[in-house]
Amino acid sequence: MQYITMHEQPSTKTRYLLASFNGWPDAGEGASSAIRYLVRKLPAKKFAEIDSEEFYDFSQTRPHTSINSEGTRVIKWPTNELYHWTAPDPSSSLMLFRGVEPNLKWRTFSRAIVEVALASGVQTVIHMGALLDAVPHTREVPVTGSSNGGDLKLSMEGYNIGSSNYQGPTGITSALMEACAEKGINFASMWGHTPHYLQAAPNYRVGYTLVNNLSRLLGFQIPLDELRSAADTFDEEVEKAVSKDNQISAYVRKLESRYDETRTLLQGEMPQTEDLVKDLEDFLKEQQRRNGEPGS
Repeated sequence: MQYITMHEQPSTKTRYLLASFNGWPDAGEGASSAIRYLVRKLPAKKFAEIDSEEFYDFSQTRPHTSINSEGTRVIKWPTNELYHWTAPDPSSSLMLFRGVEPNLKWRTFSRAIVEVALASGVQTVIHMGALLDAVPHTREVPVTGSSNGGDLKLSMEGYNIGSSNYQGPTGITSALMEACAEKGINFASMWGHTPHYLQAAPNYRVGYTLVNNLSRLLGFQIPLDELRSAADTFDEEVEKAVSKDNQISAYVRKLESRYDETRTLLQGEMPQTEDLVKDLEDFLKEQQRRNGEPGS
């Protein structure tokens, strides 16, 4: 397979491929934390990876350099890895992908993933992402999504995963969706909404919500206590930080009020009112002023 380094071929077929991408589709690293947790807790075994040379502008997505335990300097390039988990019931086995949104050749990159998926019998690709939104950290994480598969779409609606009506600039996930459609593979996407005023990452609260929803959708059992504990610790640290800033605290109360009054976020609708936009602009301008930056 071109661009793919295969370490071994999974011995069992799998129905689902779960995927996440660091970068634009992963606000607060909520989605990538979910995939990392699944890879570790299932546990899943790496069987293939995509060569990064063809798909990245390394002046934009820079490799990291570090010194190993032997004192040698090494480079860590952007990685895109495929894992396989063989379930006790082989029909419930999973393939997982974790990577970094590429800068170049999105269609070629997506077709490479789909080629590996087809070889393992994948019927449905499920992408998990996270997006910035004007939502309070003190309420349940809103989750929206979409699916072109009838059964999965009905299941998502049954678990209050609201449909997404987003239109605008897009990312690698749309290219992957198109590549799946070309080969007759179902595609679904599930997004956790991340408070835009939080800079902390990874956001384990979003990660926990995504994994919890996914396990219910697909009907597989995975211990969530560890991720739930990380989410609780994250909440505690955020609350401490927010409570020290009167302006942010006031802004959060406004978001809570709108959330509680309308509940539209839980139906998958993005807030579009002029008042909310004005509040957000005022908040950002004040943050710029306090940081000594020029207003825009």
